[in-house]
Amino acid sequence: MNFETILTAVTAQAANVAPFGAKLKFVIGDQVILIDGTGDSNIVSQNDEEAGCTISTEADTFMQLKNGELNPMMAVMTGKIKIKGDMGLAMKLQSLIQ
Repeated sequence: MNFETILTAVTAQAANVAPFGAKLKFVIGDQVILIDGTGDSNIVSQNDEEAGCTISTEADTFMQLKNGELNPMMAVMTGKIKIKGDMGLAMKLQSLIQ
């Protein structure tokens, strides 16, 4: 799964989710996806800026989460996902990757 496919999927899903009042950053490999949910809608970009929560993983792990093949809690506990910042914001992640 390449990064462009992931970016397209996240962008499409973010458009269908209500803004969550914060910025959430995914670091997938060495690429960045920033979702700015502080306005009237979620804006997705590749800007590498500060966010309330940063979630780091690899593309394969991200796709396993998206496809329901990997439990998010297990992924965190086994180190496949690293979360830095607001854990409450990380919990809203599920609506963005389904």
